[in-house]
Amino acid sequence: MDLGEQDREGQTRVTAFREGMQKLGWIEGRNVTYEYRWTAGNPAVMERYAAELVALKPEVIMNGGLPTLIAMQRQTRTTPIVFAQVLDPVGAGFVDSLMRPGGIVTGFVSFEYTLTQIAPQVKRIGGVRDLASPSEMGMLGAIQAVLPAFSMPFTIVGGRDAAEFERAIEIFAREPNGGIIVLPSPNTLVHRHVIMESAARHRLPAIYPYAFFAREGGLTSYGIVPSDNFRRAAGYVDRILKGEKAGELPVQVPTKFEFVINLKTAKALGLTVPDKLLVAADELIE
Repeated sequence: MDLGEQDREGQTRVTAFREGMQKLGWIEGRNVTYEYRWTAGNPAVMERYAAELVALKPEVIMNGGLPTLIAMQRQTRTTPIVFAQVLDPVGAGFVDSLMRPGGIVTGFVSFEYTLTQIAPQVKRIGGVRDLASPSEMGMLGAIQAVLPAFSMPFTIVGGRDAAEFERAIEIFAREPNGGIIVLPSPNTLVHRHVIMESAARHRLPAIYPYAFFAREGGLTSYGIVPSDNFRRAAGYVDRILKGEKAGELPVQVPTKFEFVINLKTAKALGLTVPDKLLVAADELIE
């Protein structure tokens, strides 16, 4: 897992995976054993834990995201790996194609590239990204492709840890009429409270990649339901345990998305959410 053990979202994802496995007949302590490693986005810890897990000779490795997948691939070329969320597995070189992955890796894509705007006064956009991770390049390209239609300049607001994110957002906020798009990666998740607090302090409207950001105080979010990917991934682990090859299981795209608006945060920022967005939202937080 690329999150920490005490992270509520991380526990939600693991619970969804275990529930999915249980529905398929895999009962912990009876016919399946799980070994967990929580990395909290720390690259050195990822490498150490990847080596530990491979040494245990598991039948399948269930993987949280891109950085842990990279660490796992450095340790094994034979153990099947199922990833729950990677932005662009073909572009990153993990699979040959979505339909025919080849090799030992398959799993579930974490995003379709969609952009939503909620604050009409925004005239420039900052993309908050993890400088330690290459996983957002496809999403950055999609954002940059559509922004010319809105005549908005786009700036990378990068960081690797809490202090760097805080500093980068502060610098971006020095000019008026800014808004930020937070891209998904382990470090933007691990340091999400610092990012959200910095956005609030500088009165920057922001859209986040997952619903739990908005539920924890972010303005709005649009993206997949990560726990749904983890639950679906149980089906692939089940099939591999029963003899199928990971490289013959197509990589799947997301099927469930959520649009969440935090009306308390909107009010604090002095924003009036248009009725059409209120109707379109899957969840309103008041």
